[in-house]
Amino acid sequence: MVQAVQAAGGWIGFDDFMSRALYTPGLGYYANDLRKLGLMPGSGSDFVTAPELSPLFGRALAVQVGQALQHTQTDEVWEFGAGSGALALQLLETLGEQVRRYTIVDLSGALRVRQQQALQKFGDRVHWVSELPATMQGVVVGNEVLDAMPVQLLARGGGLWYERGVALAGDRYVWADRPTALRPPVEPAGGHDYLTEIHLQAEAFIRTLAERLQRGAAFFIDYGFPEGEYYHPQRHMGTVMCHRGHQADADPLTDVGLKDITAHVNFTGIALAAQEAGLSALGYCSQARFLLNCGLAQLMEQAELPARAQAHKLVMEHEMGELFKVIGLCTGEPWYATGFSAGDRTHTL
Repeated sequence: MVQAVQAAGGWIGFDDFMSRALYTPGLGYYANDLRKLGLMPGSGSDFVTAPELSPLFGRALAVQVGQALQHTQTDEVWEFGAGSGALALQLLETLGEQVRRYTIVDLSGALRVRQQQALQKFGDRVHWVSELPATMQGVVVGNEVLDAMPVQLLARGGGLWYERGVALAGDRYVWADRPTALRPPVEPAGGHDYLTEIHLQAEAFIRTLAERLQRGAAFFIDYGFPEGEYYHPQRHMGTVMCHRGHQADADPLTDVGLKDITAHVNFTGIALAAQEAGLSALGYCSQARFLLNCGLAQLMEQAELPARAQAHKLVMEHEMGELFKVIGLCTGEPWYATGFSAGDRTHTL
C-alpha cells in the first residue's frame, strides 16, 4: 500500500485505498486467512451476519427465492460474497430440487475454503467463480455485499467540495483533501462542513449485472438508506465504519488489512442504476418487514426458545430489523413478490 501511494505521487483516492485494504491478494482483509465471520469475539471473528445469527434467515429468504425461481422459470441461484457458506447451506437445504446449480461469486480464497467445507454434501451442484460470465440467468442474492464495495469520499468545507483521499506522513496514512468536480447526487442542505460517500463502484456493479442477467431476479440485503436520508444535513460525518473483534471504529487508516471497512448503501442510487440498465424494481423494504412477509414469525413459532431469541434480532428495530433493507430487482415487467407484500417503501427511493 505504501508503494502504491508513493507511485501515485503521494495521494490515492479512498476508493483505491479501500479496495487495496480489502482485496489485495494475501494481504487485504478479504484475501487473508483471518476468520472474519462468527457469533462471538472468542472465536477470533470480527462480525456476525444474519445467516450466522440464525438459520431461520435463510429459510425465510428461501420463500422469496423459490417464488422468483418459479416465476422466472429458472433453476440456478447466484450468491455474491457468500461469507462462511451459511446462507448457501440454508437456501440449498430449504429449496431442494428447485436449485439445479448454485454458483458462488467470491474473491476471497480463504472464505472459499470455508464455503467448500460447509457445502461439500451438495457435490457438483455448487460452483465457484471469481467474476461474472458474459451472460447468466437465475436468481441472484447478496447479503452484505454492496456495503463492502469501495466508495469515494467527498468532503465539503467552507462551501467547497473536495475528494478526501489518503497520503503518507512518515510511515502513517493520513487524510488529504483535493479539489474535485465530483458531487453527491443531492446537495446536503445548509452550508456546514460535511463528509459523505458516493457509490460509483456499487452502481457500476448493478449496471453490469443488469447487462448480463438475461432472465431472472436479484435480491440485495444490506444496511443503508434512501437518498433523502443518506444525504440528510445531520448525517455530516459520513457512514464509513470498520469492524474487528466485534468492535466498531471509524478509522480505516489503522490496522490496514486486519479489519473490515464498510459504508452504508444509498439504495436510491442502486435502484436508479438498475432502472437505467433495464431492470425493474420488485420492491424495497426493511429487513424485518421482508422476513415477516416471508413467514419468519411462523418459523419462529416452531423453533426452540434459544433459536427464537436469536431470530428475534433479525427483526427487532434496534438490532437488524430497521437499519437493514432489502431491494428486489427483476428482468422484464415487475411481478408480485412475497417479500414486499406489505410495508413496501419503493416510493421513498
